[in-house]
Amino acid sequence: MTARIVPDDPDGRAAAVEVLRAGGVVALPTDTVYGICVALETDGGVERLFEVKRRPPDKGIMLLLERLEQAAGIGVMTPAAEALAEACWPGGLTVVVPQRSDLPLPAALTAGAPTIGLRVPDHPAPRALAGGVGPLPTTSANVSGLPEAHDAREILDQLGDAIDFILDGGPAHGGPASTVVDCTGERPRVLRVGAVPLTRVIEILDGAGVNHRLRG
Repeated sequence: MTARIVPDDPDGRAAAVEVLRAGGVVALPTDTVYGICVALETDGGVERLFEVKRRPPDKGIMLLLERLEQAAGIGVMTPAAEALAEACWPGGLTVVVPQRSDLPLPAALTAGAPTIGLRVPDHPAPRALAGGVGPLPTTSANVSGLPEAHDAREILDQLGDAIDFILDGGPAHGGPASTVVDCTGERPRVLRVGAVPLTRVIEILDGAGVNHRLRG
């Protein structure tokens, strides 16, 4: 069955939440590209995201959050992670933190690693859905190896028979991917420089008194 396309408005987001609660896969706009997501508690949901993308499960999938307060329910927010999140969320920064030992996550979500990537995006749609069903495992809305889809029609062309619902927010905003900072060790490490410049990361960590060896 071809995915249903619904405008990204309050009614559309409410319908998307119901699809997620029923175990479906939803495509949604974010502050960069379109993504596909499932509810974290859906049995086999993360594995289905890999199937939709036709991608081997060799890399973890990040979680999009509604707000900073959700982060502590999933991972251990170290001082570095807290400082960066408070300064940059909502926005283009992903923090990688240790998983909580009392809350095992699906192995497919993290590719077996004891860490998890978290971000609060600067777009109301994913925040609304994460508010409705909890943190959202999300990956880009495209078949692995093909260009990222820029609108609902491109998503339908690539993934239409493999997903259940498309929240249509118009053309993707585009722009750089999020900056990714590993906050799991004694000193934070920048894994990818993107939307948040390295100089800004250093400024935030210095302001919070976090020890690091980063250089701008």
